[in-house]
Amino acid sequence: MGALAGNVRDVQLSQAFVRTAAKWLLGLMLAIAACIVAINLVSNSVASPQQPVRDYLDALKRGDGGAALGLLRASVPGGNAAMLDGTALQTAASKVSDVRIGAPESRGGKRVMVPLDYTIDGNELHSEFLLERTGTEWLFFGHWQFVPSSLPTIDVTVVNASEANLNGVPVNLPDGRGSFPVFYPGQYEASLSEQYFTAIPVHTAVTSNDSGQTPLNLLTRTSDSMNDAVAAKIKQYLDDCAEEATKQQRLQPDCPFYHVTNSPIEPGTIKWRITQYPKISIEPFAGGWAVAPLNGKARVTAKQIDLFTGQVSNLNEVLDFSFTTRLNIGENSIAVVPQVSY
Repeated sequence: MGALAGNVRDVQLSQAFVRTAAKWLLGLMLAIAACIVAINLVSNSVASPQQPVRDYLDALKRGDGGAALGLLRASVPGGNAAMLDGTALQTAASKVSDVRIGAPESRGGKRVMVPLDYTIDGNELHSEFLLERTGTEWLFFGHWQFVPSSLPTIDVTVVNASEANLNGVPVNLPDGRGSFPVFYPGQYEASLSEQYFTAIPVHTAVTSNDSGQTPLNLLTRTSDSMNDAVAAKIKQYLDDCAEEATKQQRLQPDCPFYHVTNSPIEPGTIKWRITQYPKISIEPFAGGWAVAPLNGKARVTAKQIDLFTGQVSNLNEVLDFSFTTRLNIGENSIAVVPQVSY
């Protein structure tokens, strides 16, 4: 009986050991499985080729050009760097929405291409980023970096001006043109809105590091305030001229309008009045601004005497007139100089 009891205890101990070992083995297997899952999760997230792209896009949205440039490992071509940081960069990135980062595609060796789909102003656009595996961290996780490249540039031109706004930031444009390195993806808009001059905004979406972007050409035109100011000066000139001609009792004053007659005029009866003022049209010309020929109408009234009968009759004529003017534009002033020939 003693031997049998000993055998029973041995069997029980063996079974307990097996159960304990099984539990440890199961725990180990679960731990290994969890490690594998964790490694896969990390490899597909923070250690994936897509992560540097996410970090880069976040830097653009923050307007942190230094961080974005460091991540992209891009060289900066010559030009005005106004778009590479701060508000201008944030504005460019804010137009990018519905961002979808795709699965990496092998490009041979240790390189992959990460596709990026998104919209700008409702337009579906696509960019691609080339990355390379530059090492391994913690034995399992790949270290990915952008393949070095160069930033694209956009060219901006403006007619008869030396500055404009690009993404809401004032920029200098010597001789009416400038080149700007930019990040991508993003949208860049040029505009001009000043006291005397304006231009319809133009924009372009930059989707790659190809520098062959469509130039942003601003077609400058005079503002309503400038046209109104010139029109007011022309009106004042003509009114003063008509008033002076009336005061001097002259049918052929030093004005754009005049009347020729062989009949004597009764003194004190000549009156001049402008009945139609010229329409103002100001256009760019030879690096400056020119006012198109000015056409209007003036009425002259007087008492005229017939040379043969001595009879007095009413003179009432509406006369067409035309003249040109020179426009001198200062920083805060407009001068209109009429050019009258006789």
